[in-house]
Amino acid sequence: MSGHSKWSTIKHKKGAADAKKGRIFTKIIKEITVAARMGGGDDSANPRLRAALDRARACNMPSDNMERAIKKGTGELEGVNYEEVSYEGYGPGGAALFIETVTDNKNRTVAELKHILSKHNGSLGKTGTVAFKFERLGMITYGKSDVSEEKIMEAALEAGADDVRDEGDEWLVVCDPTSFVEVKENLEEMGLKGLVDAQIGMSPLTTVKLEGKEAEMMLKIYNKLDDHDDVQNVYSDFDIDDEIIEKFSS
Repeated sequence: MSGHSKWSTIKHKKGAADAKKGRIFTKIIKEITVAARMGGGDDSANPRLRAALDRARACNMPSDNMERAIKKGTGELEGVNYEEVSYEGYGPGGAALFIETVTDNKNRTVAELKHILSKHNGSLGKTGTVAFKFERLGMITYGKSDVSEEKIMEAALEAGADDVRDEGDEWLVVCDPTSFVEVKENLEEMGLKGLVDAQIGMSPLTTVKLEGKEAEMMLKIYNKLDDHDDVQNVYSDFDIDDEIIEKFSS
């Protein structure tokens, strides 16, 4: 599972920097709007909306922004008609890329993604090109320095999770996506410390080792994709040494 660990390490570091700049607000507002449109504006009956609002609060988004996004999703306020589109492809060294977007212009988005990938030795493929290389999971991450293995194992079992995985500096609690909200809330009620991240996302079934220029090029691709306003999530199956990630992130 090193692919998840390495990818999340970069995502957390970059996410923290983006949150300070307010850049992450745009993406969360899109997610809130889409979640409200698809499942209604009541977060108690809409797990996806609840997760998006939790993300917004973690980034200190003003409540007015969240309320407006919900109302745009439910049609109470006029808003942009967003569409969810996933793209699949490959980066340097044959590493798979699964890109989730929310866009109001598919033609613009796909053209810009193709440009980013082709410029860095990558390419977009057809639907189904790499999806089989991933599994969709509920993933709740805790820092190892904040909770012991015995405690996280016991709590995860009691909360209804499927497994706890060792991800270097973190514990990764995994569960079926349909039980994500319940498991997350159960863990919160137990008072566990050290929550790093909680999301439903794609986890690679195997990993591809990248080194040297290929590793650096892949990290550049991640930054470019993550900076794109239409891109909500990017997943990959790469395995890159920590030294390269640290050097690139500093």
